[in-house]
Amino acid sequence: MRISEINYINFRNLKDNNLKFHRKFNLFLGKNGQGKTSILEAIYFSATGKSFRTSKNSELIRYGLQKTGAFIAYEDIVSEKSISVKLAGGKKEYSYNRKKVKYDGFHGKVNAVSFIPEDISLIVGAPGIRRSFFDYEIAQSNYDYFSDLKNYTKILKLRNKYLKEKQYTDPIFEIYQEEFIRLGARILKKRLEYVKNISILLNLNYRKLFDEKKELSLRYSCFLGEVKKATLEELESGIREKIRKNFSREKRYGYSIVGPQKDDFLFLLNEREAKSYASQGEKKSIVFSLKLAEIDMIIKEKRDTPIFIIDDISSYFDSIRKENILNYFNHRDIQLFISSTSDLGIKAKKFFIEKGDIHDGDKEC
Repeated sequence: MRISEINYINFRNLKDNNLKFHRKFNLFLGKNGQGKTSILEAIYFSATGKSFRTSKNSELIRYGLQKTGAFIAYEDIVSEKSISVKLAGGKKEYSYNRKKVKYDGFHGKVNAVSFIPEDISLIVGAPGIRRSFFDYEIAQSNYDYFSDLKNYTKILKLRNKYLKEKQYTDPIFEIYQEEFIRLGARILKKRLEYVKNISILLNLNYRKLFDEKKELSLRYSCFLGEVKKATLEELESGIREKIRKNFSREKRYGYSIVGPQKDDFLFLLNEREAKSYASQGEKKSIVFSLKLAEIDMIIKEKRDTPIFIIDDISSYFDSIRKENILNYFNHRDIQLFISSTSDLGIKAKKFFIEKGDIHDGDKEC
């Protein structure tokens, strides 16, 4: 997959522009605060409909204005296509090949993986951060999971509403509960499969790029306990039994206290939890190894490469780690968008940014 160009208006501090990209390396250069992260965010936003910096849509719009939008032309393994996102009045409007679509028809058309300094929260942050991250990454290349997760979220809200309003004797509540169990088991099953597969890639990447003497793994911490080899039927039975044991507490609290919305993903370095025992350099390397593993998972699921976005590589990694990373991408057929305060000495199309204005060098440098 390759993005050939982007067109954006009223996005953050960027001056409206149309940029054409190289099929391999695209390097954005400039001092801090000039808009390097914003252009990477615009690319990610147009590809996914989301920001990697904020959950507040209003922050994406240039100060004093009411709307923003971004359009990208791209090619996948089939043909040349386009998608766009418009944001106005707090609502997003999606298009695919210049026709309006719902988010379901936009999601997953362009696969993007991003790496930004704030991603360290995947190690040190709350479980909800990791759940949201892995849910999105699984859903990005697996539409069934995307659909199950969306429906589960709706059912969870309805179940909580009935619990809060003490309507759990209503026959409709039982219907919702059975769907809650069915969807919950499907989500658990897919998460377990994903963790099993990505953990192997995660370790390989970490050992190859950063430290061949250490073992890195990802463990799924499930509310049901140890369920690695459980079948879908066993997971459904486990959820049903867990509800039975905790239903009096759920009625008292007025919300669901069991379900995959309570689970966590744990990073283990030499069998010790990275959150507590890994150094800052190791944590950064773990997150980057995870992002590379995502790339391989998307390729496996969709038979196409995602684009990869790296923000602020110069200040985030030391020279050895940075060189290892760049060498890695030199040998991969992946389109890269990368920002830096200094030239990286790589063959790339270079874009120079100053006060939100972007100029390209018109050629590979």
